[in-house]
Amino acid sequence: MRLLSAAVLAPLLSTLPLPAQATAVSAGTIYYVDSKAGDDAADGTSPDRAWRSLDVVNAADLKPGDTVAVKRGSSFTGPLTLSAKGTARSPITVKTYGKGAQPKISGRDSNCVVVSGNHWRISGLRASNCQWAGFEIRGDANVLSGVRADRNVAGVTITPSGARNTIKNSTFADNNRMSVNDEGGDNDSGAFGILINGDDNLVTGNTITGSHAKSHDYGVDGAAIEVFSGNRNRITHNRSHNNNTFSELGAKKGDTATGNLYAFNVVTSTLKTGSFLVTRGPGHVVGPVKGTTAVHNSVYMPARHTIGWSCHDGCSPSILKLRNNVIVVGGTAGYEDGKGADEAASVYRASKAQFKLGPRSVMTDPRFVSRSDLRLASSSPARGRAVRLGASWFGGAALAKDFTGKPLPSSTRHAGAYQ
Repeated sequence: MRLLSAAVLAPLLSTLPLPAQATAVSAGTIYYVDSKAGDDAADGTSPDRAWRSLDVVNAADLKPGDTVAVKRGSSFTGPLTLSAKGTARSPITVKTYGKGAQPKISGRDSNCVVVSGNHWRISGLRASNCQWAGFEIRGDANVLSGVRADRNVAGVTITPSGARNTIKNSTFADNNRMSVNDEGGDNDSGAFGILINGDDNLVTGNTITGSHAKSHDYGVDGAAIEVFSGNRNRITHNRSHNNNTFSELGAKKGDTATGNLYAFNVVTSTLKTGSFLVTRGPGHVVGPVKGTTAVHNSVYMPARHTIGWSCHDGCSPSILKLRNNVIVVGGTAGYEDGKGADEAASVYRASKAQFKLGPRSVMTDPRFVSRSDLRLASSSPARGRAVRLGASWFGGAALAKDFTGKPLPSSTRHAGAYQ
């Protein structure tokens, strides 16, 4: 299938909100880095006096409003450590200049880009084949935009201390390595496009592919976006293809993973196994995961051993709410136990369903335009089926747009990611 690139998605999603740090920028010093023609003895303040290595960047005394410009076509061994603190009005920027491929940072001795500071705007970099994560975000109010991560355990990890960060309009491909992969113990882990352990982060407009790897414990493991002990994260308008799971949620004992939102995501897969969304009740070792909401998502996973959503080990309406989704799978449309999920106004097609259909939900062919185009044909029963929802269901009024960026109609609305 043809996936929309980050470059195509960017203009469609230009109206989506940025966090508070994306306001007026105060001018600072621009420092240039060129791995081929630079010189670490230079002052770095112009392209012909560029630095050569990341070591000089890591040691630089960067101030709010400063910029680090990395030449395209450059290649570095990481890490790039970004520890300075910008401000909401004067973030510190990392961007690219020149022509050619995205500057690449790699190396198995460390995570490639480590952001421990606050209010950074980072764009254009590629982090490939790193120790564990391509990008590690420990700080607050940072923005990754137009980056790429591949061949890592996690393309991006947001640690428990990372909050109010934005990951947008970026590409995460084939992050398919396992960090734990041994026999027994039910503990295999890895192959994450994005792993979120922090709170109040926004993940929007990204393309995530190939997050799956062989696992001794599970056969196959991996997720486009994994949330573990993270709260109130908004995951919207992402395109996912051939990831083992789109998203799985859990929390270690004593922590929570409450109030996470999934809206207007488009999820497809040709893999033999997979799932859209997996969450847990109090009976599970990494449960309960409370207050997860999934609205207006479109899913197509035709293989036999697939499942739309699973809410197990004590499911209840306080664990999972679903509205206005369109889910086609070759296996089980959804699974619930206990009191069951709070589900309504969705269209499912599957071999079976292990949950009670809610109001306005039906089991029928939603009539996608094609297997790779999950827009709705004119005769689709998903048209006009959606219930009207307030802005809080989408993470705020500015996020109340369909997958293409089109505002939601004031009257009749369709189930799924497209209006």
